Amino acid sequence: MAADEGRACPVHYRYRPERLCERTETVTDDVLYVIGGLYGNPFALDEIESMARRERASGRSVRLVFNGDFNWFNASDSLFREINQRVLRHTASLGNVEYELAHPSAGAGCGCAYPDFVDQGVVERSNAIMLQLQAVAANHPDIQQSLAELPRWRCLMFGGLKVLVLHGDPESLAGWGLAHESFQAGNHEAVARWFRQTGADILVCSHTCLPLIWQGEVDGRSRLVINNGSAGMGNLQGDPRGLLARIARTPAGGAVAQQALLPLHCALQPVAFDLQAWLADFDRLWPTGSDAAVSYRERLLGGTTLIRSALIF
Repeated sequence: MAADEGRACPVHYRYRPERLCERTETVTDDVLYVIGGLYGNPFALDEIESMARRERASGRSVRLVFNGDFNWFNASDSLFREINQRVLRHTASLGNVEYELAHPSAGAGCGCAYPDFVDQGVVERSNAIMLQLQAVAANHPDIQQSLAELPRWRCLMFGGLKVLVLHGDPESLAGWGLAHESFQAGNHEAVARWFRQTGADILVCSHTCLPLIWQGEVDGRSRLVINNGSAGMGNLQGDPRGLLARIARTPAGGAVAQQALLPLHCALQPVAFDLQAWLADFDRLWPTGSDAAVSYRERLLGGTTLIRSALIF
């Protein structure tokens, strides 16, 4: 295994920001659920579909958009098929996980492009998880082909605003420029540049595993970034619920954080899945001492160290 596997960013992950909104898709629904980091959790998917049904029962139309890494812990043939078949009924785009399942890149490892602040043990375990999942994916060439046909981003026109749905950042499928850590470090000049280059009003992303909402002015116009962290595992301290990005014409009830860029409201909406049912499946797939158990089981139980007040920049 190469020393930089899991840290290096493959050249084919890269794209030019100014091209990302050359083509747009019009959204006619009332609500978008942008779902990053499902990580193969079928119980989170059950809850997301139930949330959408409740919205529809209230008279709102809902579109589900999966922006990558909907695979990860689903390392069995049955769960791999279930997750992908269910997700691919909706709007979807690639994460680095799906890219490496569809056509593995030499030397990419997990394709995570982890920055230096991520511990090397995490990197190596992610590379090992990817190898195990790739072995499962190889049994399902039809799904691999469907994943290979997904785009790397989507630019949506919604409520008169350009909503650019990414996995990483506007320069790379696995970029960390819109990570919580990047905003803490003061990455605002790069963010402003990306808004100018793309022409987007809202950037929606995932990949980096911690949620945030940033709102600020770029050239006299208000812009917004929303990163949902993970839909399939906990994001906040003492809270095992997943989060999705809800973008809608009406405010969200029960959101952990919410900002308006009128006429749209952008919220980090909890996904309160059946944790005990998921832990039972997870422990069968990834027993004590396995790579996924070492890296993720504690987070599944108790979330992260992030507190709610740290979500908004």
